[in-house]
Amino acid sequence: MKRGMVGVLVANVVSVTGTRMSAVALPWFVLVSTGSVAKMGVVAAAETLPYVLACGLGGPLLDRLGYRRVSIVADAASAAAVLAIPFLGLNFSLLVGLVAVAGGLRGLGDTSKRVIFRQSVMTSGVDVTRATSINDGLLRLTTLLGAPLAGLLIAAFDAQTVLIIDAGTFGFGAAAIAIAVPAIASTGSAEPYLKALRGGFSYLRQDRLVAGLLVIFFCTNLFDSAYGSVLIPLWAKEVIGSPVALGLVSASFAVGAVLGNVVFTVVAPRVPRFATYAVGFVIGGAPRFLVPAFTDEAWPLYLVSFIAGLGMASVNPIIGAVMFERVPEHMLARVQGLGTAVAWGGIPVGALIGGWLGGIDLAVAFVVLGIGYLVVTLVPFTHPIWRQIDIKPEPATAAVGEQAAAPQQPIRT
Repeated sequence: MKRGMVGVLVANVVSVTGTRMSAVALPWFVLVSTGSVAKMGVVAAAETLPYVLACGLGGPLLDRLGYRRVSIVADAASAAAVLAIPFLGLNFSLLVGLVAVAGGLRGLGDTSKRVIFRQSVMTSGVDVTRATSINDGLLRLTTLLGAPLAGLLIAAFDAQTVLIIDAGTFGFGAAAIAIAVPAIASTGSAEPYLKALRGGFSYLRQDRLVAGLLVIFFCTNLFDSAYGSVLIPLWAKEVIGSPVALGLVSASFAVGAVLGNVVFTVVAPRVPRFATYAVGFVIGGAPRFLVPAFTDEAWPLYLVSFIAGLGMASVNPIIGAVMFERVPEHMLARVQGLGTAVAWGGIPVGALIGGWLGGIDLAVAFVVLGIGYLVVTLVPFTHPIWRQIDIKPEPATAAVGEQAAAPQQPIRT
């Protein structure tokens, strides 16, 4: 692997581990300090909405400023914003503001890292699906490490300590990119901002498969946000009575995802991508919602979460490979950014819906959202367009707006 690819992977593992820890600590901090389920949803939405806007609108700016530079600056500034939360966040309005700033900065930093990673993969000689699987496996590992560690640290100390650690991981990520990634990641685009942004929208209108994948992810992220940001923290507090259970749910899923990812990384170039994606999504989605609706025991949810992780292990690598193969390199920042904005647009909505439904009845919330998740994950079985996931096109290098930008002459894998 090239040095830049290793640098991005290391930066992601460390900084995302901290983010996974704060994903446990922040809802717990809000719930304990305010006692309000609705405010949990507000804080989750306050982080995600700026993230979505930064991803969606930031692509042309990243093309102009340089991906490496933006990644470093955004991570360093994120460290400062997150560090301020445990010291200033007892004022709820200020807490919401700090979380929003951190979310926007992370959106710019994450989009930059995706482009840097794609560039490094294309020069590394590693199979694209295998490379995206390695990256996804490491990110799954961060959940395995970060979530239970956060639960233990909260129990031993408090949520504020976990947020301070998260700030440190952002600082490490900035340093890792600065040291390991060469300063060659900018396209130097002088294209007017609005024209560049329209080019990204134009691509998404042309490529029906990518557009469909993003709609699916909008819906599933909505459900997952309600689950992770509100329903599971509420379940851990009211049903189990311990933040450790909150970490163990995430850890169970992550163990399955990491083990599944190890297998998928080995077989990735040889398995049918559509069938693996579609079946994995069905296994990994709705069952996690339906089990806690009908039992007060923790171990069935841990087991189902583990199986769900196995099923979901291949989903993100396959979608990442499809995006890398189909989107032209010079448009990747804006298309990835807009794609992330669409896909992640469901997260703030899900957090608010989860806060609303969870405040009414926890079991009903699990059932309603679980059925919705099942319906959405069955959609890929209904139309042949989804079979194009199995098709690997020629390298996407066409100019903006050209027909070749949405691959029409694919090659069978």
